[in-house]
Amino acid sequence: MFAGITTGTRLRTRPAGPETTASRPPLVRELMLVTALFLVYKFGRRLANGHEASAFDNADRVWSWERALHLPGEGSVQQLLLHGDTLVKVANTFYATVHFPATVAFLVYLYLRRPGHYLWSRRVLAGLTAAALVLHITVPLAPPRMLTTAGLVDTAQVYGPSVYAATPDTDTMANQFAAMPSLHFGWALMVAIGLIAATRSRWRWLWLLHPLLTLLVVVGTANHYWLDALVATALLGAVLYFVPRPRRLTQLPAASKRGRGAPAPTAPELSPSSALSPSSPLSPLPPLTLASQPAPAAPRTPAPELTEAVR
Repeated sequence: MFAGITTGTRLRTRPAGPETTASRPPLVRELMLVTALFLVYKFGRRLANGHEASAFDNADRVWSWERALHLPGEGSVQQLLLHGDTLVKVANTFYATVHFPATVAFLVYLYLRRPGHYLWSRRVLAGLTAAALVLHITVPLAPPRMLTTAGLVDTAQVYGPSVYAATPDTDTMANQFAAMPSLHFGWALMVAIGLIAATRSRWRWLWLLHPLLTLLVVVGTANHYWLDALVATALLGAVLYFVPRPRRLTQLPAASKRGRGAPAPTAPELSPSSALSPSSPLSPLPPLTLASQPAPAAPRTPAPELTEAVR
């Protein structure tokens, strides 16, 4: 019995949380799922082709709305990039190569290190992409680089590199009339939010530089309007509201808060002899004393015999 008590006090409770309880989903299933979502998105974007007239009408409206809202002109950001060929080429390369690989690396990291946050982030990205696809189909929008009123330079075509064909009608890889919302910015913002939520470093807030740099690139290269990024932010906020976040790690037990190196208190190990000792703290009865019993009477000595003289 005493051995069981001693062993039980030495057990430590491991904190429960998403990273100790969430199981990592099968890799093959996740690869198939992400590939299917990507193909559906690519096919859905192609459905908006052939609506050039509507796309340019919507572009005129967006440009007018931005001026009515007194948003800064996209041209002011582009002028910063056009100070040198090297800077604008770096911006075009960033636009062409960082968007998709950075999101894949983000998901791979969470899958390996934070499975609970991986499931949450994958659901949020899928919801954001689905909402964006609906807008791409229902509201085709020409980017500002195609809008004559904007007076902007198509930096990708002039300086390179470019991921789009010179004419939208011959582009078989992407729909160039799907400017709103900007998934470049929406995905970058989710990458930053996901990493901030999944890590505990004091420097994790620097991940917000990724969506900020992405915003400057997509606007400066005339691929997106300011409103494209604002709509992407609103859609992401709505998806984050409906997709439940993973639980935070619970606090450690009170016994472990004294320090990581402090050993857990254990009950004293008792030997059979000490268990039966009256002074044992676990003795069921207090030790008996003889103070309450009457002392034995002293023996009576016989009286001395009288001598003859006394008599």
